[in-house]
Amino acid sequence: MADITHPALQALIHKVAPEWVLGQVRIRRGDRGFELRHIDDRDAEPSSLREVPLTGLRELARFTEAGAFRPLKSAPNLRRGWVARVADPAALERAMEHLLPGAIADCHAAAQPGGTITHYREFTARQTGMYRNTARLDDNAAARVARSVCHLDFCLKRRLWTVPGLEAEEAEAKSCVPCLEPCALLLEFAGKAWRWEQTSEVERRFNESEAATIQAALEKALSERGEGAADREADFSDPLNPRRLRYVLSRWREDGF
Repeated sequence: MADITHPALQALIHKVAPEWVLGQVRIRRGDRGFELRHIDDRDAEPSSLREVPLTGLRELARFTEAGAFRPLKSAPNLRRGWVARVADPAALERAMEHLLPGAIADCHAAAQPGGTITHYREFTARQTGMYRNTARLDDNAAARVARSVCHLDFCLKRRLWTVPGLEAEEAEAKSCVPCLEPCALLLEFAGKAWRWEQTSEVERRFNESEAATIQAALEKALSERGEGAADREADFSDPLNPRRLRYVLSRWREDGF
């Protein structure tokens, strides 16, 4: 293989000995380059998998198995049943940029002394325009947003940035791919959450049985909605959006129901 001068790529190649998992992608070193496949297809016979060229990986990563658009490439819904082979480290880097954009650079950055992490308060304080209200969420609401949007059901990146009262995530809980700052999807949700927080609260009283029923309904809706083919993950105006359901469920639990 040709010499590698890119430090982040060097670090990746060093870890592929003989294989390494990045998100849901298993990378394995071979005699003629590298093989990539879904981690759930680790033991599948190559003949049972569809051969995907390097140029086809971007399209592969755009949609779930059910055909729903994937606005977040770190979501745990990458399609299975494929294999891709690349000849050298440069091609491997291009392949991973299609499947998990920025992951190689972020892994390298997170490993450097001091890191490059930008925490919620620091990050949102710089926002203007449509995202300026994200800085106005109180700590409890901001933490609730992070728990909802960054939940393992929706994103495999381990969140290294924090909100007061919410610690960083461990790699064992998700994956080795770091999240160094709030993403655009989280900012969009945080802006919606701030507007929700400004609306008048509806006061209701529930007995224990009723409260248990409501919580069970929320949990059931969340679990079933996450499997739907028509889900639009970034449509936060939908009352049944899975992140919105988790946000409401989190608040329900925080309020002691």
